[in-house]
Amino acid sequence: MNKPLRRIAIFCGLLVLTLLIRDNWLQYVKADSLASDDSNRRVAIARYSTPRGDIIVDGKSITGSKATSGTDLKYKRTWKDGPMWSPVTGYASQVVGATQLESLEDGILTGNDDRLFFRNTLDMITGKKKEGGNVVTTLNAKAQKAAYDGLKNRGKGAVAAIEPSTGKILALASTPSYDPSSFAGNTNDDGSTFSKLDKDKDKPLLNRALRETYPPGSTFKLVTAAAALESGKVGDIDAKTDSPVPFIMKGTRTPLKNEGSIACENVSLRDALKVSCNSVFGKLGQDMGNKTMLDEAEKFGFNDQQFVPVRSNASNFDDDMNDSQVALSSIGQYDTASTPLQMAMVASAIANDGKLMKPYMVDQLQAPNLDVIEKTEPEEMSKPLSEENAQKLQSMMETVVNDPGGTGSSAKIAGATVGGKTGTAQHGVDNSEKPYAWFVSYAKTSSGTPVAVAVVVEDGAANRDDISGGGLAAPIAKSVMEAVINSK
Repeated sequence: MNKPLRRIAIFCGLLVLTLLIRDNWLQYVKADSLASDDSNRRVAIARYSTPRGDIIVDGKSITGSKATSGTDLKYKRTWKDGPMWSPVTGYASQVVGATQLESLEDGILTGNDDRLFFRNTLDMITGKKKEGGNVVTTLNAKAQKAAYDGLKNRGKGAVAAIEPSTGKILALASTPSYDPSSFAGNTNDDGSTFSKLDKDKDKPLLNRALRETYPPGSTFKLVTAAAALESGKVGDIDAKTDSPVPFIMKGTRTPLKNEGSIACENVSLRDALKVSCNSVFGKLGQDMGNKTMLDEAEKFGFNDQQFVPVRSNASNFDDDMNDSQVALSSIGQYDTASTPLQMAMVASAIANDGKLMKPYMVDQLQAPNLDVIEKTEPEEMSKPLSEENAQKLQSMMETVVNDPGGTGSSAKIAGATVGGKTGTAQHGVDNSEKPYAWFVSYAKTSSGTPVAVAVVVEDGAANRDDISGGGLAAPIAKSVMEAVINSK
């Protein structure tokens, strides 16, 4: 063989070898990922070839399936009260895919989960039609309705409610919302509907309870109070503090102002929380320093994503600030930011005598015959406070609601003990935007502490002077707490 032919033969051999390597790579290495890739039409056909299993709340399904025609996707998803439940379920759309529980638990809902292999094999042998399993949530239907009804006429906002003793999420509402049934199919109209929602400036597809971080304002003073108690900076919550007015932040000539004409000079920690003294909590944070404040914030879950199992954005408390920045951060300003879920976790830990339980909203996964495949067990996440200090903070929060002059009086519930903290969070350049109204609370009854709640309201229609946590957010929190109490 002459030299040119030999080179051609070697080149052809290399091409064949490359094809063999590529073929084996696709068949053995990439096979699983390609088989589950949403761009693979077979995935969509398998997902919608049979009715999906249901997402369950209080023993009843909040989802369903509807037969379609003229397409190889035989069934499409339906929801009951879709706008109310979409922050919990997410959507399952033939045109744009799935999100949240509909996506994370897709294997169970479609019946394709590996844990259903034995049952599916038996069904195939017996000729029984394949079925999807169920996702049983921890949600409380009455609490969810109270949260959604309270928010929907207030523009933008969110509610998260937790059972403190277990971490079960009882309500997760967000407005403005959307009906996932409106784009569940694969028609041009479905695609157009989704596109309009996706481009809407008010972001109805955004789950504000989990994915939006807001300046928490004065509700963050609960974390600062916890740090003061845990560090030993404050022992007696009724003793006078060293809190001058005006308080000039270190390294600046700027006083940290209090709202209105409230008396804050040297007041006790209890009274400072009751009337929400910026000067007291700003000075406490500055005196304790960045590390002490950061350590306490992170014990409550700040700077860490939560998976419930849907991912929640990480709330933020900076780890490298000067003294004045720490002072501002300690009253929920500067770069401090929180999701509603995170602030519900703060209230939950305080209400649960200092023990923070990991939040979750899937109680169990069921096979089509209702056998339990997986059950979530409550899990302790951290202990931000000692029992003694948690009870001191509970007493302070109850003063906010019950004492004359307290900012949370509109959250009182007959026959229950309520603790709370209001917040009116300034934001925008030079605080030019309308503030966010917050309320963080818990309710106790003779049988325990069934619920902790965080509410944030962005009411663009409200008069700026009328925006307050006590006025806008506390009544919503009250209705959610009452719903939980009355369902026990």
